[in-house]
Amino acid sequence: MNQLSQYAKQYKGTQLLMTVIAILTGTSIIAQAYFIVKIVDEVFLNGSSFSSVLPLFGWLAVALIARAMLTFANGRSGAWMAAKVKKQIREQLLEKYARNPVQASLQGQSGRKVSVLMDAVDEVDSYFSKYIPQLILTAIIPLMIIITAFWFDWISGTVLLISAPFIPLFFIIIGIKTQKKSEEQLEQLSAFSGTFLDTLQGLTTLKLFGQAKKQRDTIEDSSLKFRDATLEVLKIAFISSLALEYISMLGVGLIALELGLRLIYFESVTFFTAFFVLVLAPEFYVAIRELGNAFHTGRGSIGAVKLIEEELTKDEDRVVWGKEKLEAGKPPHMTLNQTAFQYGEDGFMIGPLDAEFKPYENIALIGKSGSGKSTALNLLSGLIAPSSGQIMLNRKALSEYEEKSWFDQLSYISQQPFIFSGTLADNIAIGSKQQATREEIESAAEKAGLSPLIKDLQKGLDTPVGEGGRGLSGGEKQRLALARAFLKQPSVILFDEPTTGLDLKTEQILTASMEELSKRATVITVAHRLYTIRQADQILMLEDGKLKTRGDHTGLLKEPAYQQMVQGGAGHE
Repeated sequence: MNQLSQYAKQYKGTQLLMTVIAILTGTSIIAQAYFIVKIVDEVFLNGSSFSSVLPLFGWLAVALIARAMLTFANGRSGAWMAAKVKKQIREQLLEKYARNPVQASLQGQSGRKVSVLMDAVDEVDSYFSKYIPQLILTAIIPLMIIITAFWFDWISGTVLLISAPFIPLFFIIIGIKTQKKSEEQLEQLSAFSGTFLDTLQGLTTLKLFGQAKKQRDTIEDSSLKFRDATLEVLKIAFISSLALEYISMLGVGLIALELGLRLIYFESVTFFTAFFVLVLAPEFYVAIRELGNAFHTGRGSIGAVKLIEEELTKDEDRVVWGKEKLEAGKPPHMTLNQTAFQYGEDGFMIGPLDAEFKPYENIALIGKSGSGKSTALNLLSGLIAPSSGQIMLNRKALSEYEEKSWFDQLSYISQQPFIFSGTLADNIAIGSKQQATREEIESAAEKAGLSPLIKDLQKGLDTPVGEGGRGLSGGEKQRLALARAFLKQPSVILFDEPTTGLDLKTEQILTASMEELSKRATVITVAHRLYTIRQADQILMLEDGKLKTRGDHTGLLKEPAYQQMVQGGAGHE
């Protein structure tokens, strides 16, 4: 629970409030017991009239109302603290993923990450909303009851004191078992979530290759394992609750037996004292028993926080940013200075690369599939940090510039631009640095060649599209991505050959739009089309992550590797 305790220390004020509430709750419990016993004693033993005990009923009502309000306040305080901690943990996870989105997308299943972000973080809730509030209550209320019991009758106080440790000892033993089972349950849930999401995303592919039934069996097996793990946790919970009830009942029974013998047989205690202690005894055991239930729930949070910590402490190549501002509206002078990147210790490595890109130049990256072209774009964009070397902008390292300042000047258009669930206008407006007007969105859409599509749609720009661009063709997605770039007006544009796989008409529309964008920016393109390569001011040919050769089209025709590529008519995709 060390990591959970670290989070809890940040909310000492809330815990102090809970301590005050616990003291007041203990006072209200003792007052409630006192007024109940006093009323019974006055009416049935002393023969007092009903009207004479009315003030006592009034004070009893005050004690009951106060206890109810304090219980509510304690629960609200715990829920508030839990919500704050969950928000903090989710922000830490999202910040980690955002710091290096490329690495985050490559490591592990998306479904597993979603499960950690949602389910595991929700599992932490019980520690702060139930365990800590109950721990504070149990640390104070039983102590107040024991002191009160000793004050009225030291023998009964001693019985309470001796019987009290049996409950915590029991739930500590059970809690250890619960933690292990809860960890297994969360592990099964993460595995199930990952498998299920991956299956949903690839359902069409599975059907086409006749693997749907096999994958269904895999999901069924995963869900059954999760079910069995959940039932194991519930079994322990039910058994522990039953055992705690037995121990509490035995404790109250001992107090009742001891008081009954002394009241009737030995006549060494008054009715008022005996009844008062007997009314307080269940409250004493309930407070300790509830801690047992909360402890059981809190132990389940440990498994969740372990998963979260594993995710947060994974090694990452963090992209570092500075505070320098990049001049807006003018493409920077870009230099690759011995720039290299490697995926893990034994993974693919690109570089070291040396190159210089002047403002407004058109650069083409070419090479076979897997040669490192897309990795080079990720490096240039600042999505991943170089393992060695530097990327220079205007003779300053990219890491010296402010993240927002750089991304405000950059557009990265991939082969599969992501389209969010929303309207066409909403998706285009993502490219705006500020709040875009309707006219600006319409103008960007027109420049990107989306006007014919928008005119054919009943709701035009307000037409909703599904997540991932469901309902749009590949060419329409690319035009939407270009509309974002027109709206943003970047000074550096990275293209991962967006025309690949498109029909001739759509390719011509996109090519014209790309040429329009390149008039105001430096353009770096992963090129597969011979036409695109010929138009480039500078061509960089990659092979197995290394810079094979570079130059313009005319100069590179003397290179055998480039000649072979030209004869093939494409950039080796």
